[in-house]
Amino acid sequence: MRYFIELSYDGTDFHGWQTQPNGITVQACLDKALTTCFRQDIISLGCGRTDAGVHATQFYAHFDVFDLPEVTVVNSVTNVNSLLPYTIAIKRIFAVTNEAHARFDAIARAYKYHLHFEKDPFKINKSWLYKGELDFEKMNEAAQLLLNFTDFSCFSKSKTQTFTNNCKITQAGFEKIDGGLIFTIKADRFLRNMVRAIVGTLILVGKGDIDVLEVTQIIESKSRSKAGQSVPACGLYLVAVEYPFIQSRKN
Repeated sequence: MRYFIELSYDGTDFHGWQTQPNGITVQACLDKALTTCFRQDIISLGCGRTDAGVHATQFYAHFDVFDLPEVTVVNSVTNVNSLLPYTIAIKRIFAVTNEAHARFDAIARAYKYHLHFEKDPFKINKSWLYKGELDFEKMNEAAQLLLNFTDFSCFSKSKTQTFTNNCKITQAGFEKIDGGLIFTIKADRFLRNMVRAIVGTLILVGKGDIDVLEVTQIIESKSRSKAGQSVPACGLYLVAVEYPFIQSRKN
């Protein structure tokens, strides 16, 4: 049977989600815990790939288990958690159809990017310390331009394995919090490095280095070199993944 597993993790000490030859990853830790718990080789498949240092308050993966009762698998959350580091937490495990796919069945994803303006030891590796003034209104004005486009090649890493750079963004904007800002963006899919590149470009607007309307020119250029630098990974969180067969719930 196929199962979905919902988890969250602090990405600080991981080299991203996906298993790789060198470096500890979330997927490698999860697969080892599942394999140990269910006493069979298990390889999970995640809803996406987060880069090194990126966090997730909601992440889904699917995996297959053979010859075990469903009740045994879904009630194994505590056991799996005991086999994982404290930086990874399993929320639930539930059965799905054998055709369900954590990556391809997702219809929307949402990210948040946190930045703060004053030195704070409790935000190390959890938010980006930005030293300077930013024009909040202009950044939000520029963020709304994103909703008018679908090709975001200018915000994608080159030489990726994707067949298209088209995404449909349905939400994008900054909100003020005590001592900082949070940028929220939601789309049907995201490209490699896309959110961090978008925030870096909007920061240029906030600094006054480029005008709001130049964001349109950057997107239309489809050139990564025209956009801003990627902001640090520490402030980025995957916060929601939506599926047509999973009822959303607050985290």
